[in-house]
Amino acid sequence: MSRKLREAERVRGIFARRTALLGLGQMGLLGFLGHRLHTLQVEQGERFATLAEENRLSARLIAPPRGRVLDREGRVVAGNQLNWRALLVAEQTADVTATLETFSKIVPLTETERARIEREVRRRRRFVPVIVREFLTWEEMARIEMNAPDLPGISVDVGTTRLYPEGEHLAHVVGYVAPPSERDMDGDPLLELPGIRVGRAGIERHHDRLLRGRAGAVQLEVNAVGRVIRELDRREGVQGDDVQISIDAELQKAIRGKIEEGTSVVLMDARNGEVLTLATKPSFDPNIFNSGVSAAQWRQWTANRATPLINKTTNGLYAPGSTFKMVVMLAALEARVTTPGERISCPGHMDIGDFRFHCWNRNGHGAVDMRRALVVSCDVYFYEIAKRLGIDRIAAMSRRLGLGVPLDIELPGTRAGLVPDRAWRQAQGRPWALGDTVVHGIGQGFYQLTPLSLATMTARIATGRAVQPHLTRAVAGRPARGNRPEDWPSLGIPEAHLRLVRDAMWAVVNEEGGTARAHRLPASLGAQMAGKTGTTQVRRVSREQRERGFRVDQLPREWRPHALFVAYAPHDNPWLACSVVVEHGTSGSGAAAPLAREVLIEAFNRLRPGSGAPRIAQGGRI
Repeated sequence: MSRKLREAERVRGIFARRTALLGLGQMGLLGFLGHRLHTLQVEQGERFATLAEENRLSARLIAPPRGRVLDREGRVVAGNQLNWRALLVAEQTADVTATLETFSKIVPLTETERARIEREVRRRRRFVPVIVREFLTWEEMARIEMNAPDLPGISVDVGTTRLYPEGEHLAHVVGYVAPPSERDMDGDPLLELPGIRVGRAGIERHHDRLLRGRAGAVQLEVNAVGRVIRELDRREGVQGDDVQISIDAELQKAIRGKIEEGTSVVLMDARNGEVLTLATKPSFDPNIFNSGVSAAQWRQWTANRATPLINKTTNGLYAPGSTFKMVVMLAALEARVTTPGERISCPGHMDIGDFRFHCWNRNGHGAVDMRRALVVSCDVYFYEIAKRLGIDRIAAMSRRLGLGVPLDIELPGTRAGLVPDRAWRQAQGRPWALGDTVVHGIGQGFYQLTPLSLATMTARIATGRAVQPHLTRAVAGRPARGNRPEDWPSLGIPEAHLRLVRDAMWAVVNEEGGTARAHRLPASLGAQMAGKTGTTQVRRVSREQRERGFRVDQLPREWRPHALFVAYAPHDNPWLACSVVVEHGTSGSGAAAPLAREVLIEAFNRLRPGSGAPRIAQGGRI
C-alpha cells in the first residue's frame, strides 16, 4: 500500500507543478495582452484612430480647366470645349475582351486603341476607370447609351479638351498641348491626373504653369479594398490664368490670306516691341494633337519639304542681302571711316586680287554718296565701306540692332541666327579673308538671320530704342512688363546718324530711282513708309553665266534668290515695323516690297485707332 500511496503522491506533485506552470503562462500571456491593449488604446489610440479614418476616406485631385489664350482684342484663340468620353470599369464586367468587342461594333476601335485599353486595365486596379474613347460625337454617345445593357462596365463621362478656333492661322504662335511624358514630371501631382495636358509648343509651352491652374479635390468614403461608397465633399479646381497676347487674330488671318507657301511676314509695334503678326505658310492644325497624331499624318508633315511644323518667322534662317546695308551705314558713321557726303565711284564691279565682285547693276551707278548708295542699293559702295570697317565693327553694330543675338520672345526654340566675325571664323580653323568682309558688307556670306530679327532691327532703327519683340500683353488681366516705349533703353546711337539712315530708307520707297518706289503707300492712307529691298542668292552665279546674259527668272524656282523687304511706317512717327521674306521670290522689289505694302495697308485699316482713314482696296493701283 505504501508503494501505491507514494506513486499517487508523486503523480499529484507532477500535476500540481504542471498546473502551476500553466497558470503562470496564462498570467504572463494575459499580462502581455493587457500591456498591448493599453499601448494600442491608451498610448497610441489617437494615432490609430486617425489611420482608421484615413483608410475610410480617400482624397483625390480634380483636374482644373486650362486657362485661355486671348488675342489683343480679347478673342479666344485657345480655349476649352466639352469632351464626351467612354469609360470602362473592369470590375463591372465579367469579360473585358467581350465588352470591347461589342463596343467596337458600335463605335469602331483600332487595334492600337484596343491594345492600349487592355494594357491600362492590366496596370490599374479593376475599379479604376479607363478611357476607351474620347471626343465622342453626339451620335456616337447616343448609340452607346442605347446599347448600355449590352455594354457592362461602360459609361459615358464628360470632361474638357483644348480647342483652337483659328486652326492653322495661329498654330505656330499659340502652340498645342499633349499628355505629359516622363520628362515632364516635376513633382506636380496635377500632372498625374488622367486627361491632363501640358503645353508642347508656343505660348502653351511658355506659359504652361500659369495656364494649368490649381487642382480641386474630392473627398470620398471607400471600403477596405478602396472601392468608392459615396462622395463626402468636393472643392472644384481653380481655372488657369488667361493669357492675352499681342497678335491680332483677324489681321493674322488677313495677312496669311495674301501669302504663298515659303513666305514669312513679321509685323510689330516699333515703339514697344509687341508682335502684331507672325505669319508663315505652310502651317498645321493644332487641334489634331488633342486626339493624337496618326502615323500617316506625321509622315505627311515630316515628308513635306516646305516644313509645315517649323515656324519660319522665328526659325527660318536667311542671308539678309541688301536689307543689311543700314547696319553697315550706322557702323561706318560711328567709326568715322567715311562721311555722308563722300562720293565713291561704282563702275559696276570691284576687283580684289584675281577676284571680281559685281554690283547688281552691271553698268554701275557712277559716283554715289551714302544716301544715294542706299536708295539705288549700290553694292560697290558698300564693298568699299566694308573694307574700311572690317568685319568685327560690322558684327558689333549688327548685334546692337538685334541681329545674331537671342531675342526675348515667348516662343521656345526661337533661333538667334548667326552674325560672323573673325573669332567665329578662327574657331573653325580658318582665317578671315578680305573677300569675306566685302561680301558681308552687302548682307551675303555666312549670315543666318530670322525674319523676326530683321523686323527687330527695323524697329530699333525707327525708334532708336533697344526694343525686344514679345507676345505677352497681359496675364490674368494684369498688364505685362515691357509694353511701354520707356521700358526699353536707348541704343546709344547718335540721333543724327539714325535720321540719315531713316531719310535714306524713306527715299528708297518714295524718291525717284528708289528700288521700291513702285510700291509706296497710297496718298489716301495719310502715311508714308520707309524701307529697304533685299535679294539673296541661294546659288552662285558663275562668270560664264554672266557673260551669256544670265537671267534669274530662267532658273528653276528652287535655285532662284530669296526676296526680302523691311519697312517701318509712318515715316514721321514710326509705330509699325515689318519684315517680309519670300523664298525664291527672285527679287525684293518684285516680290517682297509689294507684299509689305499690302501688309501695312491692312494694318493701318485694322489697327490705327481713330484714324478715320478710308479702307484701301488691296492690290489696287497707286
